[in-house]
Amino acid sequence: MTLESSETEFASRYAAWAAVGQVYPQREGSPLLEFSSGGRVLYLFDRSGPYVVRPGPARLVVHGILDLAATEPCPKPEDAREQLTVIGISGLEGVGEVLDVSRRSWVVRARLPLVLSSFTPLPDARPGDWVTFRTLPLLHGFAVERDF
Repeated sequence: MTLESSETEFASRYAAWAAVGQVYPQREGSPLLEFSSGGRVLYLFDRSGPYVVRPGPARLVVHGILDLAATEPCPKPEDAREQLTVIGISGLEGVGEVLDVSRRSWVVRARLPLVLSSFTPLPDARPGDWVTFRTLPLLHGFAVERDF
């Protein structure tokens, strides 16, 4: 089971949900991008290839694999507040609104848009529902535009 047919196809499919932020300079040879968006600094495995994403303003699709044991639909919080916490170097947990649903992925807004996927069936959720979630490390980053 695969979640993508290519990096380019995945980035194109979810381009409308790309997070807007700032990429910081990375160490030579490091596969991790340091990306600031939604008031959080994320370390993303660079899926776009070396030297494609340059430091500065960027639009990246942020993709995580869900830990289904810690993921479930939940009632809409009374104050409807999105939450996002960075766990370790490259994991997340949070609460957010489902914006889009496909067979194996949700797009969730939790301070920034996230594409959250699973290799097994996801719990039932529809756009407008709220979910609590946790991702497994590593988060992946896909460049949406090649001319940073």
